[in-house]
Amino acid sequence: MAVSSGAKEMDLYTVWTAVFDYNASLTPHQIIHELRLPRVLGAALTGMAFAVAGAIMQGVTRNPMADTGLLGVNAGAAFVVALCFALLPSLSYSHVMLLSFIGAALSTLFIMLLGSAAPGGLTSLRLTIAGAVVAAILHSLSTGIAIYFDLSQDLAFWYAGGVAGIKWVHLKLLAPVILAGLAGAMLLGRPITFLSLGEEAATGLGIKTARIRILGLLIAVVLAGASVSAAGSIAFVGLVIPHIARRIVGVDYRFVLPFSALLGGSLLVWADFAARMVNPPREFAIGAMVAMVGVPFFLYLARKERREL
Repeated sequence: MAVSSGAKEMDLYTVWTAVFDYNASLTPHQIIHELRLPRVLGAALTGMAFAVAGAIMQGVTRNPMADTGLLGVNAGAAFVVALCFALLPSLSYSHVMLLSFIGAALSTLFIMLLGSAAPGGLTSLRLTIAGAVVAAILHSLSTGIAIYFDLSQDLAFWYAGGVAGIKWVHLKLLAPVILAGLAGAMLLGRPITFLSLGEEAATGLGIKTARIRILGLLIAVVLAGASVSAAGSIAFVGLVIPHIARRIVGVDYRFVLPFSALLGGSLLVWADFAARMVNPPREFAIGAMVAMVGVPFFLYLARKERREL
């Protein structure tokens, strides 16, 4: 349905032949093969990446409100991408992706240092506050760059989140990186489960907590950096989906992570579909569609956390 529906409706037979018997001389085949199919695959991949990155961060930090968007990881990647748009507009997509990784990693490191600077060390509340502060600062800087270099119109839809610009050339780079990150995440399922139960319990079970935490955050940065470079800064996918997955399959991350990937990919595909169908042929931003679900959920979690303090 996500491939067949849009400004121009296609029947399922046309979709089938466009995928398995592509004819470049037919306009419907061109629309499906060159526009709709890569954006649906891109939405699925980035949704999986955001969801799994959020699940990892919630597990290794033991913070139920952890998410690459809320904790400033996406903002770090987005800030670097804005710099690339302004200063290096001819940079190839592979280099933009690499630099977005670096931006995500640096923002994550800074947030961790900022949150642990106060007496008592790093806590869930301090991590959330530090992430929100850094995200706000980086977003403001990115907006300033967009205004100064007259990039506001070019970056506006990208900041709101969208997969319309994803093409096959992007997927050739995006898919291997995200699939490798997802595979690495699945290998950490068991130790993250123990780590999510507490530092002492994990250490008593022989888990090297520092190593698992660093590996987990590194994988989350890779997944977030790749996704932001392709689809923009889409928040709340990594916040909402892991909670739903844990409600369904329990707290074992060997099941939470793959189920989060499945739900996250499905959510972003349907969010993209809804964004296209609200007012065709014009499109609504995916980030806004996801926020309609994510913001109420975040407020619910924040209220629940405050009651438990």
